[in-house]
Amino acid sequence: MTAGPSLATGLGLQELRGATLAEVDAAAALQHRVDRKYLVPLDRARRLIAQLADSHHVLDLGGRRTTSYLSTYFDTEQLGAWRAHTQKRRRRWKVRTRLYAEDGLCRVEVKTKDGRGATVKHALKVPAAEYGELTEHAAGFVDEVLDRACVPVTAKELSAAAEVRYVRAALVDLDGGSRVTLDGALSCHRDDRTVALDAGHVLIETKGGAQPVSADRLLLGMGVRPVSLSKYIVGQSLLTPGLPDNDVRRLARAHFTTAVNPAPLPAERIPAA
Repeated sequence: MTAGPSLATGLGLQELRGATLAEVDAAAALQHRVDRKYLVPLDRARRLIAQLADSHHVLDLGGRRTTSYLSTYFDTEQLGAWRAHTQKRRRRWKVRTRLYAEDGLCRVEVKTKDGRGATVKHALKVPAAEYGELTEHAAGFVDEVLDRACVPVTAKELSAAAEVRYVRAALVDLDGGSRVTLDGALSCHRDDRTVALDAGHVLIETKGGAQPVSADRLLLGMGVRPVSLSKYIVGQSLLTPGLPDNDVRRLARAHFTTAVNPAPLPAERIPAA
């Protein structure tokens, strides 16, 4: 069984009502939001989904309830994005290309923080064949967004730094406008090394306003506390020799394992040229 169907079965997603992508985007596009993240054992994640069933729908794409994501992150030679995050600077940023593998859709995404610490995401749709690179058009988009956010970095300073892969399920409260994502089969790849989240956990993110949403309250009731964790930051912290020790690395060591020579990317998930 592949990772997507396995995750859907393990989480009990078949028990939820489905929603189309148009319905999800209309209710909760959330390009400006507050994210809260949790590392959750599978059994608690399944219990959370069961408790959200009355108020939430699951994104259903023609009967498919998970999507495989590939994200190539770009950083400066000095890992400026990584350092801004680990040093908790106010002007944090990330630049990536993201491929929605089964759908052949690709976007360039730039994430920054506003003055109140909320995440602001800007996206540009590009051809799938441009996944993993910043073309001239994409670079102009990146420069414009970073300049508006007063981030002193330009696209010409960036190069591909790591690739993150995972399978995602997305839940949405169509009335309340909040979203919950659950990521499994999570791994980060750099050169010939990989780091992977253990198979017994998923990374849950709630995306809403300043106040906690129902999923946050339910998770707290289960004894699960939010963590400060970025997939890219974890990957760089564990895979790049010589980086200073930090809170992210200490947290990741409890749930992630590293290996050499990661499994190659399946051919059907590579965008066509």
